[in-house]
Amino acid sequence: MSTKTDEKVGKYIQDVKDKTGENPDVDLLRKVTESCGPSIFRSDAETVSSSSESEMETVKRNFLIKKLGLKDDEKLDVGLNAVMEKYGKSNRNKYRAVVYYLLTKHFKKESVFK
Repeated sequence: MSTKTDEKVGKYIQDVKDKTGENPDVDLLRKVTESCGPSIFRSDAETVSSSSESEMETVKRNFLIKKLGLKDDEKLDVGLNAVMEKYGKSNRNKYRAVVYYLLTKHFKKESVFK
């Protein structure tokens, strides 16, 4: 039985493959997607604008610091930039769940979602 979440996860799996050339950890991607809650079903909230400083600040505060429990230091900006680079700066549709997934992998915080 396919749910709306399954459809999203399927779309995100393909997106990770297409944009990064990697095969995602599907279980982790699903957990990260579920942790995003209903926001992934609203088109404005489903994506992240990497060109928006305030949006990047929100990702840093709400996800990296609050959710992943990271310290607020320059490593966060370095990690964010690395992930945005990997996902493709010119790629206009950066899905929030994929960004969070890539950040989780980058900072090796998979344990948060176990």
